[in-house]
Amino acid sequence: MDRVRQRVKRGRRPPSLTWKVLGVASLAGLCVVLAAWWAGPSLFSVPEPEQRRVVTATVTLPAECTTPDAEETVRFELDGTTRDGTLSGCGHDQDEQVRIAVPSDAGGSGLVEVSLAGTAPGIGDLRRPAGLFLLVLSCAAGGVYAYLVVRGPRLRTALA
Repeated sequence: MDRVRQRVKRGRRPPSLTWKVLGVASLAGLCVVLAAWWAGPSLFSVPEPEQRRVVTATVTLPAECTTPDAEETVRFELDGTTRDGTLSGCGHDQDEQVRIAVPSDAGGSGLVEVSLAGTAPGIGDLRRPAGLFLLVLSCAAGGVYAYLVVRGPRLRTALA
């Protein structure tokens, strides 16, 4: 506090916010955001999930939601052949149409484990935009904090 008073007595004011200071802080923040963007999708989200195909299926054996780990049986068409699969879920009606995600390596015969298309990994992923927004916000907060540290404490004037 004494240093600030000494500056004021000597006629020196605390550093002010100039265009140079704002330019350097903005450029540094922009470089951080561009570097994060360039790093790719793995920075704020999981790696690309395995490839899946979305198809329409018919529920052939519905499951009650009162049983734990309920699985329904569905029938769908994949590459011109009719296949059966198990869907981890419950509450659908007999012969109800649902959109499912089928793994691309679903060759062979037998039941295929499928998931609802809206819950498959990678569908409508908002982690990357939210992560970049939070990064920009933290750059701005860091710039404001650095300015407040450089500016130093304010002298309080007594109200007469």
